[in-house]
Amino acid sequence: MSFAGRIAVITGGASGIGAACARMLAARGAQVVVSDRDISRAEALAAEIGGTALALDVGSRAANDEAAAEIEAQLGPVDIVVTSAGVLQRPLRAELLSEADVEEVVRIDQIGTWNSAVAFGAHMARRGRGAIITIASIAGERSMPLHAYSPAKAAVIEMTRCLAAEWGRSGVRVNAVSPGFTLTPALGAAIAAGERDPSLLENASALGCMVTPEDIAEAVCFLASDAARCITGINLPVDAGWLVAGSWATYGGLPPARGNGG
Repeated sequence: MSFAGRIAVITGGASGIGAACARMLAARGAQVVVSDRDISRAEALAAEIGGTALALDVGSRAANDEAAAEIEAQLGPVDIVVTSAGVLQRPLRAELLSEADVEEVVRIDQIGTWNSAVAFGAHMARRGRGAIITIASIAGERSMPLHAYSPAKAAVIEMTRCLAAEWGRSGVRVNAVSPGFTLTPALGAAIAAGERDPSLLENASALGCMVTPEDIAEAVCFLASDAARCITGINLPVDAGWLVAGSWATYGGLPPARGNGG
């Protein structure tokens, strides 16, 4: 799978899933633009992978429009966009979640994804080619004590479908990847601080493991590649089977491993 000669923009590309996508796309030949609010970290990663760094607050539509125009003027047409910029939310009771917290999650995770997809996608549609991969979440598929984050990610999944239909005849494919519990530095820090129990996260999935950022990057690279040329409008969960496992609790839980003897 080669992306030689293609320009890829990763929002939220300085850390976590975004950084894994940036590294993998660059390793496979893409010219990668690492965009992030944290420009110092973006510059460090860009230097590591031979890419370009760009300061970007995805919550601003004007900033996204300016970034799209600047990148196209300086580097050329953008072929791939990965909308990985996002903020997390603490699991709180609904009445304890402040209006400011809700607004920030919606501004970055939902509106920010829309801003980036539309800013870059409009250029792609005019050229007649391009691939956009939004980063949603399994939280967008199930009820969770994440009363701002889950609805925002559900909106990302649906806007992905809408944009896939909007730009399909213009040669632009738009797909979502929904990560499960992914061992990013943020989750690793929460585990180290005793705030999350890794065994609970692992045992909740069919495969009995957590996802790595590289697992997400592999899915992103596939959806960005020519191998996925007839795939658009999908939401691809990369969750180690978390979505399929939960309902088995009603029947006593998942069956244990059979071993080699079946």
